[in-house]
Amino acid sequence: MPTPRLATRPAPAEPHRLAEALRRGELMSRDCPSREVLTHVTSRWGVLLLVALMGGVHRFSELRRKVGGVSEKMLSQTLRWLEADGLVLRKSYPTAPPQVEYSLTPLGREVGLRVEALADWIEFNLPNIMDARRLQASEAEADADAAAASTVRRIRR
Repeated sequence: MPTPRLATRPAPAEPHRLAEALRRGELMSRDCPSREVLTHVTSRWGVLLLVALMGGVHRFSELRRKVGGVSEKMLSQTLRWLEADGLVLRKSYPTAPPQVEYSLTPLGREVGLRVEALADWIEFNLPNIMDARRLQASEAEADADAAAASTVRRIRR
C-alpha cells in the first residue's frame, strides 16, 4: 500500500514511538532536520521564489527579474535548496546556450499555497503592521526622552 502524503496523514491513534518521532522530526528540538527545511522555505528569497513559481514555469532570468533585489548567487543558492528539499523541479534542455526551467513539484505547490497565504496576510495587514511599528518607535522615543530627562535631573541635584 503506498504511503500517504504528509499533509493527509491522519493523527496516530497511539502515542508517538521513537521511530515515528525521528521520522517526523521535532521542530522545537535543536537538532531537528525540519528546521533546515523551515529555513529554506521561510527565508526572504525562499518565500518570494515559491510565490513566483506558483504562477507556473519560469526560467532563471525571468525569476531574477520577477523577484526584485535578489542577486544571481542568492537566486541560484535558494533554487538549489528548494530543489534539494523536493519543492522545486529543475529541467534543463540541451540547447546552446543551455535553457533551464524551474517549476514547483506537487510538494512545492502544497507549501507554496501556505507561503502565498502568509504573504497575502502580510500584504493585507501591512497598514496595521506599519502603524504598530510607528507606535512602538514613538513609545521607545518617549521612554528614551523620559530617561534622559531623569538623568539630567539627577545630575543637577
